[in-house]
Amino acid sequence: MIRLARLPLDRWSALLPPLALVLLALTWGRSLPAWLVAVVACFLAGAVLAAVHHAEVVAHRVGEPFGSLVLAVAVTVIEVALIVTLMSDGGDKSASLARDTVFAAVMITCNGIVGLCLLVGALRRRLAVFNAEGTVTAFATVTTLAGLSLALPTFTTSKPGPEFSPAQLIFAAIASVFLYGLFVATQTVRHRDYFLPVTQQGEVMRDDDHANPPSARTAWTSVALLGVALVAVVGLAKGVSPTIERGVAAAGLPASVVGVVIALLVLLPETIAAVRAARRDRVQTSLNLALGSAMASIGLTIPAVALATIWLSGPLVLGLGASHMVLLALTVTVGILTVVPGRATLMQGGLHLSLFAAYIVLAVSP
Repeated sequence: MIRLARLPLDRWSALLPPLALVLLALTWGRSLPAWLVAVVACFLAGAVLAAVHHAEVVAHRVGEPFGSLVLAVAVTVIEVALIVTLMSDGGDKSASLARDTVFAAVMITCNGIVGLCLLVGALRRRLAVFNAEGTVTAFATVTTLAGLSLALPTFTTSKPGPEFSPAQLIFAAIASVFLYGLFVATQTVRHRDYFLPVTQQGEVMRDDDHANPPSARTAWTSVALLGVALVAVVGLAKGVSPTIERGVAAAGLPASVVGVVIALLVLLPETIAAVRAARRDRVQTSLNLALGSAMASIGLTIPAVALATIWLSGPLVLGLGASHMVLLALTVTVGILTVVPGRATLMQGGLHLSLFAAYIVLAVSP
């Protein structure tokens, strides 16, 4: 993240958002041929990368742990926008899209990104060292949010199926916003030191001397380009979403794979940033990115979807099935054993990556 942020605004990242916006204006509301879908997909991926790049510039300007928070929120805004956009045209077939995408984000972040970063950190220094107090707080928040929003609907009885009643959905939305806001206050105000990187001896790194932060002008330019990129991502995703759904159906894959594709697309740049931080012995920054994204994914998506149900037709399925419930329980159990000691070996990284691999296999072949 720092390596990107210390450079002036790259030409590609400055040009891609407005070009993607122009392409959006030219293709909006039209039936796209295959070759144009491929072009739109390329610009969509480029706009996502540009958005995360500009979020990183802003993040380096404000410093840790604010930087990880900015990046996590920016990525989640993209995810939420994609979910609501696809749900607006999907009807009953998109009833479980929010659940599938949020659960995919939880599995990708808590197992895929966490496991990969622990593996990289342990390979580099034999032990991946992080701040147990902050990481336990973040993981406990993710666990609570996932339990309230994804596990609980499976067992409620007010409505048939794994759905919340309107009153229950309102509670879940309010609880999600409250818990996420409380965590942000804990992370950035009351216990900021808990979320700063630590040395191999466990001492807090208060200053990052790898690069000078960008100027205020550069940061504000990135804020503007970030907004343009987010608009472009949402609009272009709406254009290619029918192709994604047709491709998944043609391959004979479950409809839930669409949610996995969305989460993988959105979280790929953040994965790269987290691994880069782990290679610089900033494992805590990696965990801030991973767990912060999981938390923001639930804490922002559930309220947004709950609000969207005012004008969206069709049911909203949030409860997990049996196999995914087992994966969530294993993730919580292994995650607790990983974060409590404040240090991890290759074994912990391998355990999380194995759970992530199991999730991918079950998503393709349930």
